[in-house]
Amino acid sequence: MSRLTSVFLAALIAAGATGAAAQDKFPGVGRTATPAEIKAWDIDVRPDFKGLPRGSGSVKKGEDLWEAKCATCHGTFGESNSVFTAISGGTTSADIQSGRTASLLKPEQARTTLMKLSQVSTLWDYVNRAMPWNAPKTLSADEVYALVAYILNLGEIVPEDFVLSDANIAEVQKRLPNRNGMTRAHGLWDVKGKPDVKSSACMKDCAATVAVTSQLPDYARTAHGNLAEQNRTIGEVRGTRTVPAGATANAAPAQGTARTLAEKSGCLACHGIANKVVGPGLRDIAAKYKGNAGAEASLAAKVKAGGGGVWGEIPMPPNAHIQDDDIRTLVRWVLDGAAQ
Repeated sequence: MSRLTSVFLAALIAAGATGAAAQDKFPGVGRTATPAEIKAWDIDVRPDFKGLPRGSGSVKKGEDLWEAKCATCHGTFGESNSVFTAISGGTTSADIQSGRTASLLKPEQARTTLMKLSQVSTLWDYVNRAMPWNAPKTLSADEVYALVAYILNLGEIVPEDFVLSDANIAEVQKRLPNRNGMTRAHGLWDVKGKPDVKSSACMKDCAATVAVTSQLPDYARTAHGNLAEQNRTIGEVRGTRTVPAGATANAAPAQGTARTLAEKSGCLACHGIANKVVGPGLRDIAAKYKGNAGAEASLAAKVKAGGGGVWGEIPMPPNAHIQDDDIRTLVRWVLDGAAQ
């Protein structure tokens, strides 16, 4: 991912350098990328740690953060649950010495993150971009360092009193159990390299036009509103229209509604309106608590602190990042039947 982002940035910068000439040749087509637009894309951390921000975090701080933000999905010790694969396990001190995870050669061995990880920059970059699942990009740089330190400690790659930082992360790279398990002898790293796949090119009898249609089932098309109105922050790329033109807020929620708040807060990543996703459907929750006078306070507390056991073995992560007033709005909306 980091390599692909870097290649894209190189192309973007090159396009900026020749933007004026291109506009002269093709008036009205494109424009020079602004420094702010380039900076918005330039968020990757390379294997040589270029792009890594300054900061540090201890294993102990990472353990506290893990319990608060990560353990409900990944388990206290990275053992995970029935939805998410395990983070730790399957590596040994001998692997740390050799740089190759021996258990990867065992077909019966379940794969874990630390077994496969060849670049610690990949782990840092992914946690920074995508975690926590229900509130991505809410972690500070120091918190990311701490969580990565805790994960590495789970595999005994770093000791319990270790403080990971931008100054020592390159030394930690030398202890990854599978650091020598990656090959660059393929086309993704070098255009002259060996391709990842082989096939015979078919460039005849091609269709003149191809109709691109959504493969989403009908019940899921509006799960996140009208995608055509949800632009990327860079460029003019739009999603497919998932509701008819001129549709009412019944299908595409207006800004400021409880439905919009649910989308922004990450609720609909785990809960469908009428169907189960990872957690129960919101209307199933409304039916279960119908007529329960204490349901609003009870559910608000559970949304805030997280919990599990009511709807199965998969716990709900805590949502301390959501304001209390917003939580009460969301809970009332759910109890009212999650009307769109």
